[in-house]
Amino acid sequence: MSALVLGTPWSEVHELLLPALGQTALMVAIVMSVVVSFGLPLGLLIFNTSPAGLTPHRAVHLSISWVANLGRSLPFLVLMAAIIPFTRLVVGTTIGIRAAIIPMSLAGIAFFARLVESAVRDIAPELLDVGRASGGSTWQIVRSVQLVEALPGLVAALTINLIAMIEYSAIAGAIGAGGLGYLAVNYGYQQFDNNIMISCIVLLIALVQVIQFSGDRAVRALQH
Repeated sequence: MSALVLGTPWSEVHELLLPALGQTALMVAIVMSVVVSFGLPLGLLIFNTSPAGLTPHRAVHLSISWVANLGRSLPFLVLMAAIIPFTRLVVGTTIGIRAAIIPMSLAGIAFFARLVESAVRDIAPELLDVGRASGGSTWQIVRSVQLVEALPGLVAALTINLIAMIEYSAIAGAIGAGGLGYLAVNYGYQQFDNNIMISCIVLLIALVQVIQFSGDRAVRALQH
């Protein structure tokens, strides 16, 4: 009975913790590559089709804004359950890392797109006017003005989104996707393994703190 209460010996915790950490890192790395690839251009498109953007277009702006808002409206757990048929259609399963990548990516793209839009919106309008006056094309202004001037904000957005994806991975892990969330629920909670539960909590807190600290340092270095 005492072994059940105390749980996994501390000397053996790493044997479960390290593989779970690797699964979480793999899940988040794949998702973030998808999020940045789609969320960055989507955020730029949302801003640049708005009245303050380079190519205002009311219908396009309202349409993609609605799509981005839809992705942010549902709590992640609800979103994950709601798109189970779509997840099964795309990856052929509803459990494991592959299945978790789909809802995490959809939620992350919408979230990151809005953060990108906010970062670009903070650029002084005069800088865009200079780009237009110099005869730059839309793509040249996006690349040389918007992305460059918004870089500190984009790094801050990336930091926020990365932390959010770690949180989502823990939720996805709780329903079979693997990683630290799966370990915490199936060993720490269901098997009353306090050592595993404490280790997962401490490791998640440490990960978030390191990412936030690194992101803040990068933002300060890029500000000018």
